[in-house]
Amino acid sequence: MSDNQGSQSPGAEKPEEAQAPSEHLNIKVTDNNNEVFFKIKRTTQLKKLMDAFCERQGKDVRSCRFLFDGQRVNPTDNPESLEMADGDTLEVHQEQIGGFC
Repeated sequence: MSDNQGSQSPGAEKPEEAQAPSEHLNIKVTDNNNEVFFKIKRTTQLKKLMDAFCERQGKDVRSCRFLFDGQRVNPTDNPESLEMADGDTLEVHQEQIGGFC
């Protein structure tokens, strides 16, 4: 009987963790030169993360575009709406301005 209780307790804990994901995620933001790690809530708008990254790197947020899995991220998106997982990466690219001279 004690064997059953021992095997049930660890098994019971793991599904609960899978069903109730952590409230916070660790997200890596990279522009190929720099990597910055952020810990944010699943419901926090990514605008806060974008602004913080650009401020740290001395970039204008209007001149950057952020991509997750190849898709552009909007400032109003959040990790939950994008189905992001812990450890996912946002890529930062410089906006191209202008054309031929």
